[in-house]
Amino acid sequence: MAESEKPLLIKRYASRRLYNTETSDYVTLEDIAEFIRDGRDVQIIDLKSGDDLTRQYLLQIIAEHESRGENVLPINVLNDLVRSYTTQATSMVPEFLAASFDMLREGQSQMMENMTKANPLAGMPGMEAMRAQQAAFLKAMTGQMKMPGMPSAPVAGGDEDDSSEDLDEIKKQLADLQDKLSKMGK
Repeated sequence: MAESEKPLLIKRYASRRLYNTETSDYVTLEDIAEFIRDGRDVQIIDLKSGDDLTRQYLLQIIAEHESRGENVLPINVLNDLVRSYTTQATSMVPEFLAASFDMLREGQSQMMENMTKANPLAGMPGMEAMRAQQAAFLKAMTGQMKMPGMPSAPVAGGDEDDSSEDLDEIKKQLADLQDKLSKMGK
């Protein structure tokens, strides 16, 4: 998400309904959770008082997920959070939690990057050619690309013998590719 992008503004009316100011429609807590999962920051403001209610609603979303059995927060962490509200540690807890989640996000992204690099098939000779051939095959099968001997879209009253010959050719190419892959794996 771009640093300059403003949070999605949600207004809470006196009826407690939540109004998305971008799409001019009412939203639910689950809709707000989905915006956040999609990487969007939100800000929830009480229309009458102007109070920022974002924290209250985010905690409510978390509580609803936890109550449905989607337990992300272990009991000992919840206990520690409750304790932090009654001790002098409250000044350190927000910074610690923010730093911990930043490290978690960075670690997940680094792990995904390392898994891609560590994939033994990724560096195999011919792998890139195989990916390109698979992409071309999928495009041809969905009619998105014209391949030699194949119409780009089904033609009414077309010659079925040509299409079966083309299909046989594709099957042959796939069999050849599978044979090459099995030889590379030995």
